[in-house]
Amino acid sequence: MSLSAQIAWDDTVLPFQLDASDIRGRVARLDGVLEQVLAQHDYPPMIEGLVAEMALLTALIGQTMKLRWKLSLQVRGSGPARLIATDYYGPTDDGEPARIRAYASYDADRLDQQAEPFSQIGNGYFAILIDQGEGMTPYQGITPISGGSLSSCAETYFAQSEQLPTRFALTYGRSQLPGQVAQWRAGGVMLQHMPKASPFAKGEGGSGEGGLLDAVDILDEDEGENWTRANALLDTVEQIELIGPTVAPTDLLVRLFHEEGPRVFDAQPITFGCSCSADKVRQSLSIYSAKDIATMTTDAGIVTADCQFCGAHYTFQPETLGFEATDTRA
Repeated sequence: MSLSAQIAWDDTVLPFQLDASDIRGRVARLDGVLEQVLAQHDYPPMIEGLVAEMALLTALIGQTMKLRWKLSLQVRGSGPARLIATDYYGPTDDGEPARIRAYASYDADRLDQQAEPFSQIGNGYFAILIDQGEGMTPYQGITPISGGSLSSCAETYFAQSEQLPTRFALTYGRSQLPGQVAQWRAGGVMLQHMPKASPFAKGEGGSGEGGLLDAVDILDEDEGENWTRANALLDTVEQIELIGPTVAPTDLLVRLFHEEGPRVFDAQPITFGCSCSADKVRQSLSIYSAKDIATMTTDAGIVTADCQFCGAHYTFQPETLGFEATDTRA
């Protein structure tokens, strides 16, 4: 595989369909995007891994939805890894890239550096939030932390909240090609059974962890056979095939699913992007009184704010902020 071909597939999501199995899917490769996301912060390695997995999930899930604006994933837990949050902004025009940003909040003193990273989340919830823009009602779906990985949490969410059997195979980490510097790379495949006209679950509760729904609770016998077969084929994938960079996603699909009739669609480019701005920060501070603003004012007589996603630094004159502002300057 040539370097130009490698670059062409970096930071893309490739949609596909398995015509023989009634299954749709995505292949994602994140390279420069992931490097930019993680470069905004000095995270410990285990937090970097959790953010990398979450960003990859966000790219795969975001591309399955016809968004006018934003998809957000959030994991909140009782452990030292308190919050992992990502945003996916759909393309504004045909041919434009989608944008991803991500960050984590954690208690460094509580982290167990020898533990499995997912265990540092503790009890909590996995949430998907969809904001379709002005005039549209936001959607929020929440499921408990379960399954031993962020990927398993996402699979449980789709089974429980959407009744869509879903499977993720992901890998991520620092990769180094001969003659190049080490950098973050991530790759993965998402499989999802095509939705029914009227999805339903069989019986009370499910066979998953804590009684949550699983694929076997949703699919009938024929569908279950197709789903099991596709998952068995995905089980044969190797990490180097997922992460690239020497295996094109199209070649990977042929290798895994050639008997399932894979059909690919246009790839979606992904880039790092943040939506923060001085106006948005000013708007977020508009709910505070002059007294509240005074408590935020530094000894230098200014109010400062930093974006948690991209690290942008904003400064304001206190008299221009809050609902009691006396100066309306921008």
